[in-house]
Amino acid sequence: MTIQELYTKLTSTGLPVAYGSFTAPKKPPFITYQFANSNDFIADSKNYADIARWRVELYTADKDISSESKVEQALSDFVYTKAEYWIDEEKMFQIVYEFETIMEV
Repeated sequence: MTIQELYTKLTSTGLPVAYGSFTAPKKPPFITYQFANSNDFIADSKNYADIARWRVELYTADKDISSESKVEQALSDFVYTKAEYWIDEEKMFQIVYEFETIMEV
């Protein structure tokens, strides 16, 4: 999977999407995503597979099952973990999805 393909999947939600962060403040709901780290398959001093770990964050003003469902549908090709946080300073929920992909080089 390429970063462009991931972007396309996330934009299919109809929500605003940005890599890392938006350049201007956005009203929730919105999505950010970014490369978190790699977990490459390496053996015999050779990299056999580039495995990328991604972090997708959904921000909502209230608990928003509809937006969560849209993100989960977009990520349905992946096995992901999900966590939820309340950001008191921002007065919004952050739903974090993490998953791995094999990157095309």
